[in-house]
Amino acid sequence: MNWPWQRFYSYNNNSLLKVHELEAEVEAEQRRGADAVKGVRKYERRVKELTYQTEEDKKNVTRLQDLVDKLQLKVRAYRALQLKKLREQAHGTHLSRYGRWLRLEGVTGRWLVS
Repeated sequence: MNWPWQRFYSYNNNSLLKVHELEAEVEAEQRRGADAVKGVRKYERRVKELTYQTEEDKKNVTRLQDLVDKLQLKVRAYRALQLKKLREQAHGTHLSRYGRWLRLEGVTGRWLVS
């Protein structure tokens, strides 16, 4: 035999179980939402870091390119100077040989004349 209060107790008990289940689901969804927000913030922070790093890399590339350009100009100037020195040296050697030749011609010419 079922008493009326037993039906009420059973109904109330089922309702309480359902409320507890729904509360647990709400808490789980809130945790998932909080985790999702944390994940979004984490990725936003990572994007900012990568953006900053990219900007720094661009600055470094520009600075290094400027250094390369300056060094290339110095190398060209150094090569031009070396080439000029070699030409002067070759010209000096040529004049020296030409002078010796003239002196020898002068000596041999005088010797033959005497």
